Amino acid sequence: MYDVKGNLKQVLSHLPQGVRLVAISKYHPNEYITAAYEEGQRIFGESHEQELRGKHESLPKDIQWHFIGHLQTNKVKYIAPYVTMIEAVDSLKLLREIDKQAAKNGRVIDVLLELHIAEEETKYGLSPDALRELLAAGEWRSLQHVRICGLMMMASNVDDEEQIRSEFRLAHDLFDEVKADYFADAPSFCERSWGMSHDYQIAVQEGSTMVRIGTTIFGPRIY
Repeated sequence: MYDVKGNLKQVLSHLPQGVRLVAISKYHPNEYITAAYEEGQRIFGESHEQELRGKHESLPKDIQWHFIGHLQTNKVKYIAPYVTMIEAVDSLKLLREIDKQAAKNGRVIDVLLELHIAEEETKYGLSPDALRELLAAGEWRSLQHVRICGLMMMASNVDDEEQIRSEFRLAHDLFDEVKADYFADAPSFCERSWGMSHDYQIAVQEGSTMVRIGTTIFGPRIY
């Protein structure tokens, strides 16, 4: 078996106090998650509803599941009963659906708004201006069953450390801006989810509070 426990310890040794690890367990088997769990890891990230459902049903109930991929509105109802956080909310439509399904389950679901800053042509995420427009429009204030807890983003997948750093810095500046404008009185708006296996140490230097790491801990995808 891949040395999940040793890898996990090494990653955690690089994280300062106040930075949490989301162990990205998608495409990895339950025994790898169990190995990390035995070391005290409780937050795991998945991006496919069916895979997440199977893991949720068969693994310890105190695991905090974060949905990290692009979430289609028609899938929200399946994860709403138990998901801890939905990290990649990229539209008001999705925010409304999460609110609706959370209400049906008598829950408030924590979410992060996804920024699209990277230069790759990814389909998902809000541009800085779209983020400002969504918040300025104000409809989110009436949604009683979602709690916006911060921002998430992915930096460009490049070797240029300065470019990666500048993208994280822009995300941090946007966080500070919307925190001051909309969430100054909301202590729960505190999460900056950026940094993955190849760039998390830069992300931590640029204000990340949550890093999403899979390959470094679990190795290449199993299936």
